Amino acid sequence: MKIKDLHLDAPLLLAPMAGLTHSALRTLLLQFGGVGLLSTEMLAARKLPVENEHLSPFLVRTEQERPLSYQLLVKAVDEVDPALEALHRLHADAVDINLGCPAPKVRRSGGGSSLMDAPELVREIIAEARRATALPLTAKIRLGESFSEEKLQSFCRMLEGEGIDLLTVHARLRKEAFCRKPHWEWVAKVKEWISIPVIANGSVLSVADAKKCLHISNADGLMIGRGAAYTPWLFADIAREVYGLDIPKVKICLPAVYADFVAALVQRFVPERRLGRMKEFTHYFATNYFFGHILACEVQGADSVEQAWQKACAFFQRNDEQGVREAEQRLAEVTALLAG
Repeated sequence: MKIKDLHLDAPLLLAPMAGLTHSALRTLLLQFGGVGLLSTEMLAARKLPVENEHLSPFLVRTEQERPLSYQLLVKAVDEVDPALEALHRLHADAVDINLGCPAPKVRRSGGGSSLMDAPELVREIIAEARRATALPLTAKIRLGESFSEEKLQSFCRMLEGEGIDLLTVHARLRKEAFCRKPHWEWVAKVKEWISIPVIANGSVLSVADAKKCLHISNADGLMIGRGAAYTPWLFADIAREVYGLDIPKVKICLPAVYADFVAALVQRFVPERRLGRMKEFTHYFATNYFFGHILACEVQGADSVEQAWQKACAFFQRNDEQGVREAEQRLAEVTALLAG
C-alpha cells in the first residue's frame, strides 16, 4: 500500500490508543513483523510544540520505529501550524487527524468525534494542515452520532476534497462501546463514496476477524487496536495468512514477550511513567492465560514496577513452567535491570 509517497510493507496499521500505543508496544510488535504503519498515542496539538521528545512518554521512540504516524487532537485552526512544525522536527512519517475519539473529556473540550458535528471547522483544519505539510495526511473517524448516509457521505467527501490521503473508519457510532458489534458494512459504503484508500477499524482481534472484516467492508486495509495488546503477533499472523506475505514465524513464549515489554518501559520511560503503562498492557496481555485475570489483578494492585514484576514472575512460575524455563535468562535480565 502507498499513502501519497509513503510505501507500507503491509496494509496493516496500528491504531492510536491512550496508554498503549507507545514505544514499548511498538517495538514489541516489530519483533514479530507485519505492521505496515505504526502510530503514536493521541497527541494534543496545543501542547505538542513544548513537549520534550526525550522525556515525554508520548514522543519517546527508537530509530527502528518506522514508518511512524503521529496522531493529532486538534480543536482549532490556529493549533495546526505549530503542531506540524513540531512533527517536522520530529521526522514524522505521516500525520493523522483525530476526528473520532468518543471520550467525554475530549468531546467536552471540542475535539475528537465532536468535530464531526462541525464540518466547516474540520474543513478549515484539514485545509490548513494540507497547506502546512507535504507529509501523508490521514484522518480517523467514527460513523457519527447516528446512522445517516447523507451526513457521513458529505463529511467523507469533504475530507477527500480538502486533501486527506487516507481515511480510517472505526465502524461504530459515537456512543457504541467496544462490546458492541462493529458495522463493517458501513465501511463498504464509505469505500464506494470516495476514491482515496479506506481502512477498516473495530474489533479485528483475530485472523478470522480480519478475513470477515475485509470481506464485508471491501476496505483497502485494516487498523488494529486492542488486538495488538492482546496478541502482539496478530499483525504478523494476518500479514501471512490474509495477505500472503513472507513473514518468518516466531515461536511465542509469553513470559519472554512480557519481559521484553517491561524492559523497554524501564529503559525508555522516566520512573513515574512506567507503572501505569505496565498495568494497561497487562490488562490485555493477561488474557493469553486461562487464569489471566489473576495476573491482571495482581499487577493492577502493585505500587511499583518492581512489585508488579515480582507478582508477574510469581504468576508465570505457577502457570507457565515451560515458558519460564525458555525465558529464564530474559526474566533474570529484567529483574537485574529493575534492581539497578
